[in-house]
Amino acid sequence: MESSVKKLIPKRSKPYISYLKHITDSGDIAKLIIGFIFVVLVIIPLARMLMHIDASSFNRVLKNVMFPTAVLNSVKVSVIATAITLLIAYLLAFCIERTGIRFKGILNIILILPMLIPSISHGMGLIILLGNNGVITRFLGLRTSIYGLHGIVFGSVMYAFPVAFLMISDVLRYEDCTPYEAAKVLGISGWRQFQSITLPYLRKPMISVIFAIFTMIITDYGVPLMVGGSYITIPVIMYQEVIGQLEFGKGCIYGVILLIPAVVAFIFDFLNKDKGNMSYVSHKLEYNKKKLVNFLSYSICALVSLCTILPIIAFVILGFTKNYPGDLSFTFSNIIKSLDMEADQYLLNSITIALLVSLIGVSLSFFTAYLTARMKSKMSKFLHLIAITSAAVPGIVLGLSYVIVFNQSFIYGTIAILVMVNLIHFFASPYLMMYNSLNKINENLESVGQMLGISRLRMIKDIFIPQSMTTIFEMSSYFFVNCMMTISAVSFLATMSNKPVALMINQFEAQMQLECAAIVSLAILTVNLLIKALVYFAKKAFLYNRSNI
Repeated sequence: MESSVKKLIPKRSKPYISYLKHITDSGDIAKLIIGFIFVVLVIIPLARMLMHIDASSFNRVLKNVMFPTAVLNSVKVSVIATAITLLIAYLLAFCIERTGIRFKGILNIILILPMLIPSISHGMGLIILLGNNGVITRFLGLRTSIYGLHGIVFGSVMYAFPVAFLMISDVLRYEDCTPYEAAKVLGISGWRQFQSITLPYLRKPMISVIFAIFTMIITDYGVPLMVGGSYITIPVIMYQEVIGQLEFGKGCIYGVILLIPAVVAFIFDFLNKDKGNMSYVSHKLEYNKKKLVNFLSYSICALVSLCTILPIIAFVILGFTKNYPGDLSFTFSNIIKSLDMEADQYLLNSITIALLVSLIGVSLSFFTAYLTARMKSKMSKFLHLIAITSAAVPGIVLGLSYVIVFNQSFIYGTIAILVMVNLIHFFASPYLMMYNSLNKINENLESVGQMLGISRLRMIKDIFIPQSMTTIFEMSSYFFVNCMMTISAVSFLATMSNKPVALMINQFEAQMQLECAAIVSLAILTVNLLIKALVYFAKKAFLYNRSNI
């Protein structure tokens, strides 16, 4: 009888078995593994870089007469260029989102072209156009020099304004029109509407844009290296100290200085969760149809588009010219000369790195975002925070920290280390794209699937991947394009065997072979345009097939 009663009493599972089941269901083991990977590839390299600083290096930096000047120059350039960039970006975003001008699709393509070439190419483009023997300089008989403060500012604005334009456009695109309609009924002027409605709406998002653009400009060394001349900045000093003199201790100090604005921007952006009313609206603002507004919009877009296209035209002219400015006859010899210097091998390196980073990056971003967005637990917050930490680390600083950590390892000097540094450098943005996309999907799907006996893997395959496929396309494009054009993260890690093609631009310019440098810039732009077109048509085909199901 007792044995029969005991059989009816349910057995209590052992505590450790229940705990194992809990961490398995919540994905905490996977979160710990991925979190450990980010600790190894982000936190430890930065910590080792900080530990590499010694008193001797610190004293030598302070005694360098150029140090305070370089800091002041970097801040001055960044403040001026950020202000100009924001003004241009807002005007362009307003023209595209708030006016009735035509050809917006074409304008959008033209305005993002500067994002598809390295920052160092923008500096070289200015030399080709406005240098001592520049196309415009010779045509107009100018006697001014592009080198110095104004050259860096000009190049930095060209490099940064597409990013600011896309960020501001995204903010304006989803602004609620109800307050404007009410203000119009009440007879409130356009200027008062801008002061009372637009500015408060833009305030928090614009602060994030300001920090992002300021950080981009102050940590870039491509433009200052090409057109800075004697106007020295901190990234250029860091580049010269590490590449030219192998002064890793001093380079670490400069890296910490460049880390400060990036960390401040990251902290503010992380805490600034309320970025205005970003909710989707049922109908957008009506386009401004005033003829004067449209005329000014066409003029602004045409002027910026011309400034965007001119460097590319200059690359074409220079790349297919025998010997600028002496012999302007057409030739393919610069392509052959570039191939003789193994530009094809370095281009293949870049494409290989970009493809590997895209494949690994998209997979890791999706899996990490799924763990943090769809399998919430205490570990989710930790993984989410550490996954976006790389956004606070400038590429040049990350590259230096990898040199210090992996210098004697078996992966140093291989493609693998460049894949690692690019993956970490560009991980945060695609991860956030997927995180936001997965958060928009009904949060009860997993519970319903569990009740119906459908596994998580099956739901990921049949529901989550198809639902977020357009985001996956954008993520792959982001990884590929940025890997093709980056110079900051890879400059300290590249060797003759694994060097990406973007680093040849500086090499050719130093050898006074601007024609070959122009060919390399055109090659990078062509590959990135092909990838952008491929992603665009893939998205179109996917959406078309999905609509016909």
